[in-house]
Amino acid sequence: MGSTLTLRLPKSLHKTIKEQAKADGVSINQFLVTAAAEKLSALLTQDYLEKEASMGKREDFIKVLKAVPHVKPEAHDEL
Repeated sequence: MGSTLTLRLPKSLHKTIKEQAKADGVSINQFLVTAAAEKLSALLTQDYLEKEASMGKREDFIKVLKAVPHVKPEAHDEL
């Protein structure tokens, strides 16, 4: 079992959450747990990508680009 968290929500927000949870066929608790998990996932992904990008070297990027063969793209890949 997880921990308990008490939130004070504006009535309009509570109503909208309640309606959306019902439409999704889940409890308000499950709706909010999922919403929090999705938000954290987005934030943590951004942090991870920024960290990885900061370790990149332009020289390595150029080296990889030079290794890409110069061929015409297939018809379905053309712009």
